[in-house]
Amino acid sequence: MKRTRILIMGAAGRDFHNFNVVFRDDPQYEVVAFTAAQIPNIEGRRYPPELAGELYPEGLPIYPEEDLERLIEEHEIDQVVFSYSDVSHEHVMHAAARALAHGADFRVLGPRATMLRADRPVISVCAVRTGCGKSPASRKIARLLREMGCRVVVVRHPMPYGDLSQQVVQRFETLEDLRRYKCTIEEMEEYEPHLRNGVIVYAGVDYERILRQAEAEADILLWDGGNNDLPFFVPDLEIVLVDPHRPGHERGYFPGEVNFLRADVLIISKVNTARPEDVETVRRNIRAFNPTAMVIEAGLTIVVDAPEAIRDRRVLVVEDGPTLTHGEMSYGAGVLAARQFGARELVDPRPYAVGSIRETFAEYPHIGPLLPAMGYGLEQMRELEETINRVPCDVVLVATPVDLRRVLQMRHPTCRVAYELEEVGSPTLHEVLRDFLARMNRR
Repeated sequence: MKRTRILIMGAAGRDFHNFNVVFRDDPQYEVVAFTAAQIPNIEGRRYPPELAGELYPEGLPIYPEEDLERLIEEHEIDQVVFSYSDVSHEHVMHAAARALAHGADFRVLGPRATMLRADRPVISVCAVRTGCGKSPASRKIARLLREMGCRVVVVRHPMPYGDLSQQVVQRFETLEDLRRYKCTIEEMEEYEPHLRNGVIVYAGVDYERILRQAEAEADILLWDGGNNDLPFFVPDLEIVLVDPHRPGHERGYFPGEVNFLRADVLIISKVNTARPEDVETVRRNIRAFNPTAMVIEAGLTIVVDAPEAIRDRRVLVVEDGPTLTHGEMSYGAGVLAARQFGARELVDPRPYAVGSIRETFAEYPHIGPLLPAMGYGLEQMRELEETINRVPCDVVLVATPVDLRRVLQMRHPTCRVAYELEEVGSPTLHEVLRDFLARMNRR
């Protein structure tokens, strides 16, 4: 029997999961390769044999997405499987057009095919775009569940940017574990806040194995989503964040709209800084397209450890990288804090950027006078450090979930911005979780 030849379009996360749960052990398919996008320097690697399974004893190559057409032609690809997140619907259909123009089918895998079922209740926290506020929401949910007496383990959406064979299952309990696994800034941004709150985090590549280990030490699994991807586990409660700073994006991006339509609870975040008319646009879309969802409105409260260091100073703002890049935001909590606490000037880092940081500004020209904290590896972290130190500023305002002062040597004075989710009115997350636990106990 002729095997169906597959090419998986990905970005080092969803693509590997789709391969593992759908294609790896199925002899009717022959996966030829992955393509890679969005993340710097992830192409040119191989998906290793120890993860690829018996049908792929040499592993699988990972090519740049620019090679898509060549790969379809040279390898007589039957199906192209789209497997990454937070792109516009138009982007997805352009990818489909490229595949179809060269004779291949174009395929998107759905929840029934890709979600694993857990033996413990699962709460998922996802979003319609990168940078909606998932991290503070996940932290608050974990804290509330622990206060209710639950053992909570967080399972984070994958970020396997290093040696894949060493990242099959990763368990983080202390900050030392971040060093042991040689985590990038992007990984530390997601794991470190949970660890500081005493919550164990799992991540890696093989989520069947991750699930079985994580559920052995948990009463509740908390799926902490990445970008606007779908959960990898079947959720018993789906909480999804929408962003009124980007009204309408809940219906224009993939697979964020899927999350929007599936959500049991929708959190409209950042209502304290968004325009009222934009909040109303989001409310109107919820009423029209997911009217059964419970709606929580919440602000992101900004806390600065040294606000006096900002007033009347020339400030370099360092924001979360993915929020600014494929999340398409032109500002974040750092810019809002700089304005709130009276910065004299936001110093533009673009003339001083080096290496891949300079290339990031060229690729994402919408980013204004602030610095995305790009750190997908040691070399890029060194380039970020050098860029910061070249900028003529009075203070560096660090607005990233990880404290960059711990991992970079910065010659300027620094202060730190944190942000926490605070509900406005009722319902609250406490009420939602209380009712959820009561339902679980009645089963």
